[in-house]
Amino acid sequence: MSKVIISCAVTGSVHTPSMSPHLPVTPDEIASEAIGAAEAGAAVLHLHARDPETGKPSPDPDLFMQFLPRIKQATDAVLNITTGGGQGMAMEERLAAALRAGPELASLNMGSINFGLYPMLQRYKQFQYDWEPQYLEASRDFIFRNTFGDIEYILETLGKGHGTKFEFECYDTGHLYNLAHFLDRKLVTPPLFVQSIFGLLGGTGADTENLMHAKRLADRLFGDDYRWSVMAAGRHQMPFVTMGAINGGNVRVGLEDSLYAGRGRLASSNAEQVRMIRSVLESLSMEIATPAEARDILALKGGDNVAF
Repeated sequence: MSKVIISCAVTGSVHTPSMSPHLPVTPDEIASEAIGAAEAGAAVLHLHARDPETGKPSPDPDLFMQFLPRIKQATDAVLNITTGGGQGMAMEERLAAALRAGPELASLNMGSINFGLYPMLQRYKQFQYDWEPQYLEASRDFIFRNTFGDIEYILETLGKGHGTKFEFECYDTGHLYNLAHFLDRKLVTPPLFVQSIFGLLGGTGADTENLMHAKRLADRLFGDDYRWSVMAAGRHQMPFVTMGAINGGNVRVGLEDSLYAGRGRLASSNAEQVRMIRSVLESLSMEIATPAEARDILALKGGDNVAF
């Protein structure tokens, strides 16, 4: 088995500030959390920005530029910038930060889906900000748009235009076929970094057979041309990423995907989750990839070739 790449998704656009006092919001908090995760063993840091006053997900490139250079200076980690953004953002907003930064790696969602966050309304009695319950409720009628045209545009402007490679986020098996379509058209270049996602309402359920089916299908579609990774939402996070690693995959953890570090216990930091999965993997005799090794495994352009 090759070494396992640990990715950490530091803040995301799913959870809201009232859900955890440990969710990073300000550029300072995001930088600090990202650096801590890298020191704990994350080779890849997946990054979103938030409005520092309210904690609402923000596409503002100026906010990204307040933490990207700091993280780069303090770590050797691969910085992976979102192109998914957050609910209600236009494509131009979703792409703005990545186009400014020209990162080594960026997320790219491989199809349009319903993206339901509204069940979380039942878990919280009070919210710190008015936008939070409104944001969750709006997901009841929200389609996370990623059309073939959208994907082509991102591949052309960010991929071809900046030499950025992608974490291809696949929320169901149809997304794997979409990626195979772009591979057939030679619009994407191996090795493909395929992130299988489980447990989000609107995507593939967190069922063990679904994980194994995703791996079998990716093997059939991509053969040796891909590197697999697994992430899962909420309580499914640690069990599913562990199963993914046992079956030859890389792993993603972080407060974007789950706020917890055990049953009923909020994670105190992103680094805590990284340390947890690192301990599990090392106890199974798996070796953890360094950032340099992750760059080699994913064939990235290198940290000296970004615009921050």
